[in-house]
This record gives sequence, structure tokens and C-alpha cells, in this order.
Amino acid sequence: MPYIKEEGGRLNNFAVEPKVYTAEPPTSSQKRNYLITGLAGMALVGGLVFLAFTIS
Repeated sequence: MPYIKEEGGRLNNFAVEPKVYTAEPPTSSQKRNYLITGLAGMALVGGLVFLAFTIS
């Protein structure tokens, strides 16, 4: 861990920074998977809302 000694003898501890990299755009298969997951999530939430209204 990198420590820096400040005025008055105080030690300051800094975290190790991770490597920085550029993000890559999603591929067509990843986009398709995002779409399928989003639709499934919307169907699940819609079904739960419908079930809640039906029960109450």
C-alpha cells in the first residue's frame, strides 16, 4: 500500500488504482441477448402487477 507522510506526521493511505481500458460496443448477439432479457423482465413485472390486481 502506498503511504504518504503529511505535515505533522500523519500517514495517508491511497488505494491501488485499477487499469483503465476502453469499452467495446456490444456485438449483435449481445444486443439480442439484452433484448430477450429485457422482454422477459417486462413480462415478469407485468405478470406480477396483473396478479396483484387480480388478487386484491
